[in-house]
Amino acid sequence: MRKIFIVLLASVLLSFELIAQNYDESKVPSYILPDVLESQNKMKIANVKDWESIRRPEILALFEENVYGIMPKKFDNSNFKIKNENKLSMNGKAHLKELEISVSNNNQTVIINLVLFVPTRAKKPAATFLLINNRGKNNTSPTRDTISGFWPAEQVIDAGYAVAAFHVNDAAPDDKNNYRNGVLRLYPEQLKADNGMKAIGAWAWAASRIMDYFEKDKDVDASKVILTGHSRGGKASLWAAAQDTRFAMCVTNCSGNTGAALSRRRFGETVKVINTTFPHWFADNYKKFNDNESALPLDQHMLVSLIAPRPVYVTNASEDLWADPVGTFKSVKEAEKVYELYNVKSGLPQSIPAINMPFVKPPLAYHIREGKHDMTFYDWAQFIKTADLYFNRQ
Repeated sequence: MRKIFIVLLASVLLSFELIAQNYDESKVPSYILPDVLESQNKMKIANVKDWESIRRPEILALFEENVYGIMPKKFDNSNFKIKNENKLSMNGKAHLKELEISVSNNNQTVIINLVLFVPTRAKKPAATFLLINNRGKNNTSPTRDTISGFWPAEQVIDAGYAVAAFHVNDAAPDDKNNYRNGVLRLYPEQLKADNGMKAIGAWAWAASRIMDYFEKDKDVDASKVILTGHSRGGKASLWAAAQDTRFAMCVTNCSGNTGAALSRRRFGETVKVINTTFPHWFADNYKKFNDNESALPLDQHMLVSLIAPRPVYVTNASEDLWADPVGTFKSVKEAEKVYELYNVKSGLPQSIPAINMPFVKPPLAYHIREGKHDMTFYDWAQFIKTADLYFNRQ
């Protein structure tokens, strides 16, 4: 009985803390962001060569050590198997492939299930949207018995793109007690390390294994894969695209804290709240920065910067203050400095745009949509517009 009371009390206290989060811009603390273009030895980074050889590797290492954990690069073998195929899916509009991607290491195997639709009218390998699905598997059902704005496969196919998805639970169940029962079985040493990856890292790792498959599928143009994620999936899409430069474009939808939003603003969700509520997402080292964001040797503008010069589409929703729209937009604006090294000009305005006034021109695209924390048909329409511009499909 006493144990039950303690658990209930802890839940009440956590709920109170969540309610007490700051949503007042006047209460955002003063902060100084780490300079994305100054190396750890105080060297000013002024060209692409120094960025790619000095500062970018530093920042990747800082995120691995302090936030997302070490990303394993090696495994013993991998195999791809088509378990179902329908060349006349969606009333003949799409070629469906259901695949098992199996990866083995340390005498353990994990299977990532992939759903892939390719437009039948495609006359060459197709550019492809890949979703990291953190919601119910019914949202990405190959039978299309559920059609929603979260993964509107028909809308994407009609636009001439292939569309694919995998579910996060195949890589790491989104549960603090069971997250080990996936990719981390292949890398048990990660569980013992303070900088070991957890669920977010495992989801990013799985996205790269799907990219391995795309490089072998003649129907997919592996040079034109747009990695997409919402909320926690959007955190993973950013981390995967930062790690794996094979992804041509990244979409991070309402990703908030430890996604695209600046941590130092302490607006909405904070580092402490996310580490307390979801202790299985990030490396143990990240907990050192609970209520201590100013001590971080990085912030999320640096994560967006790692994807340069490739396009990044970042979103928010008007009712989703938890994800800090202002802090998200400021983060993207800070990343412009790195894109400028590549002579890639960003067209973003100086301040956050009005609701439902999207800026879709790459390399840095952004919108804040009217509504709640979700991914919708409207959002996907903007992602497609940016991809069309980037791949010269207009």
